[in-house]
Amino acid sequence: MTKGNAFVLGATGQIGRAAVRALVADGWEVTAASRRGGRDERWPAEVRSVAVDRNEEGALSAALGAGTDVLVDVVAYDAGHGRQLTAMADRIGSAVVISSCAVYEDDQGRNFDTQDEPDGFPVYPLPIPETWRTVAPGDSTYGTRKVALELELLKAGDRLPATVLRAAAVHGPYSPGPRELWFVKRALDGRPVRILAEGGRSVFHPVHVDNLAELIRLAAAKPGSRVLNGADPESPTVAEIGAAIDAAMGVTSETVLVEGPPGKDLVGYTPWTTPHPVVADMSAAERELGYRAVVRYAESLPGTIEFLASAVEGCDWREVFPGLAKYGVDLFDYAAEDAWLAARG
Repeated sequence: MTKGNAFVLGATGQIGRAAVRALVADGWEVTAASRRGGRDERWPAEVRSVAVDRNEEGALSAALGAGTDVLVDVVAYDAGHGRQLTAMADRIGSAVVISSCAVYEDDQGRNFDTQDEPDGFPVYPLPIPETWRTVAPGDSTYGTRKVALELELLKAGDRLPATVLRAAAVHGPYSPGPRELWFVKRALDGRPVRILAEGGRSVFHPVHVDNLAELIRLAAAKPGSRVLNGADPESPTVAEIGAAIDAAMGVTSETVLVEGPPGKDLVGYTPWTTPHPVVADMSAAERELGYRAVVRYAESLPGTIEFLASAVEGCDWREVFPGLAKYGVDLFDYAAEDAWLAARG
């Protein structure tokens, strides 16, 4: 006996692939929807795959047909997407929608949109609860659009119960912007040293895609109108991440810790580098959904490493992972690192 029908929008992306697997394993009949259709090789044959461009007028409504018991939306980004879902509330039993921890701001109004300004990086309470303040809703940035999305869903809670999951730094296979590449590629390239700014103490709370899929599975089985953080059970420092990746790859390297932020040459910068820690409070998810992580950071690394090593073999990392390249930072400027090390003596 199945639990019902589940419709996953954005099914062939990093989060969607894992969500489909988790829902099928839990007894749902799953329709996997994405712009181009397609399948993940790990999905069972009973998963129905459909091509849907949500931005095409009427396409999502047509794909839903008579409706679904739960709709999982991993590609909702703004108020318009929220209204799109709530307009079909009569055909959706409940929803689970991915948001982001980028919505939070500190009590001085600093947030992820101000982080590159002098003294602009937010100083959050540790850990950050879901009740903490967020940026104002709007359409100017990723964070403001996500807040606008959340508000559209929450105000329609009497018609469409929606669980909003504020994801931390998502990691695992199929990531479009894998932070772990910073360490993995250095190991593949035989670089013997890792230079880490901020003393290697930076913390940017990760969430493995399988843990996020577990939250989706739990929320699908227990509908409600709520906002929950989505993160791993541990929040390792960047130095701890580097050591774990080196250990998983069987390499030994020297770690050089530099106090303070990266200089103008960005030596010491990593995709996790922050002057203040970002850690999400997971107690609400544990209390409301009974959430327990299905994988821990270190034990998840072999799968991530295998994916990354295969993806960049013989390729330019910028072309393979435009989600990393879009920041305009050369993450592998070895010449600058060598010059910095030579000057350091």
